[in-house]
Amino acid sequence: MRTASVKAGPARQLKNHTSFGQSVRHSLTMAYRGLLKIRRTPEQLFDVTLQPILFTLMFTYIFGGAISGDVVSYLPVIIPGILVQTVITTSIVTGVQLREDMDKGVFDRFKSLPIARIAPLAGALLADTIRYTIATVLTFSMGYLMGYRPDGGLGSVALAAVLVIFCSWAISWIFAFFGVIARTASSVQGISMIVLFPLTFLSNAFVPVETMPKWLQWFVNINPVSHLVTAVRELANSGTVGWDLGISLLGAAVIVAIFAPITVRAYMRRT
Repeated sequence: MRTASVKAGPARQLKNHTSFGQSVRHSLTMAYRGLLKIRRTPEQLFDVTLQPILFTLMFTYIFGGAISGDVVSYLPVIIPGILVQTVITTSIVTGVQLREDMDKGVFDRFKSLPIARIAPLAGALLADTIRYTIATVLTFSMGYLMGYRPDGGLGSVALAAVLVIFCSWAISWIFAFFGVIARTASSVQGISMIVLFPLTFLSNAFVPVETMPKWLQWFVNINPVSHLVTAVRELANSGTVGWDLGISLLGAAVIVAIFAPITVRAYMRRT
């Protein structure tokens, strides 16, 4: 028993007194673990590969003629909308997989390792940015194949992509919190969809706000998803930076400032 205590001591001490640099390295290692999981089970990428393709095709050919007169004229409207809707929805996976790992005892095994306690959580959040990047690239690529030619130029399109990825990463902190406090992975997904469904569809992502009833327009106009979609449209379609970009960045920063501390605190208590 004394020998076991001596052996466990250094590991426990290292875990409790890791430096910032060590925490970053451990988090990157855990992010690499997440990428290995994707490589070994590529079906995890079905949502970020098939969804943007299917949604772009369906929404464009169903609503394109009715809203903009033809498909090509509708693409500058729908591509940014599909991009925001797809990538934000993808952030739900963060909380679901976090809950699944905790249920399987994966994090209990991590506690016995001489690593920073925050590393598994931070690594999962970092690894999911790859999913957001894949969804972003596929959505723009699908739009290009259908005839979408953003006038903002490649630089503005890249900036719009970074904006969506950053905002989705910020939102993933909310679902990570759900993943830590919820009892099952299915409940995380259910709660997350209840939150995201009205936010994404009751926005300006698919149809102009003017076509909606007056009583609904007020919600759409203050909806943070609408501000993000508008910011992406302005960047990609004209290369302009409007106040919607500032609102989106401010909103993302507020989400991280609120949910990062409470998620880490809840995670520390559970692990």
